[in-house]
Amino acid sequence: MMLMRTDPFRELDRLTQQLLSTGARPEAMSMDAFREGEAFVVELDLPGVDPGSIDLDVERNVLSIRAERRTTASSESSDVLIAERASGTFSRRLFLGETLDTDRIEASYEAGVLRLRIPVADEAQPRKIEIRAAEGSRKEINA
Repeated sequence: MMLMRTDPFRELDRLTQQLLSTGARPEAMSMDAFREGEAFVVELDLPGVDPGSIDLDVERNVLSIRAERRTTASSESSDVLIAERASGTFSRRLFLGETLDTDRIEASYEAGVLRLRIPVADEAQPRKIEIRAAEGSRKEINA
């Protein structure tokens, strides 16, 4: 059985990238970010990544995410016909605002998606300010 491609230029693009690439450059990871209640949620696509290879670091409000996906075919015993799935190192840096609580970041990984929950710092939460009436002033309601 032979696998065939319908787009010959796609293979040419892949080969060109392989020849020009050093293999050490980090790959990008797709991301969605949204607010959910009192926290920001970031979801990053990392399909096929071993959760043990994911590294999260925060330094001065910069969140660095690094993960590695290895190829499943061994180069000695496999004859690779098509190799479109990116492998190697994936990385991304997120610049977090001062109003986020980097000490309480939560991370989970399920079905190839890394989900980060970054709470808004308590001191940045909106709060209600009570207005007191000055002594001696009186409000009257005319009915």
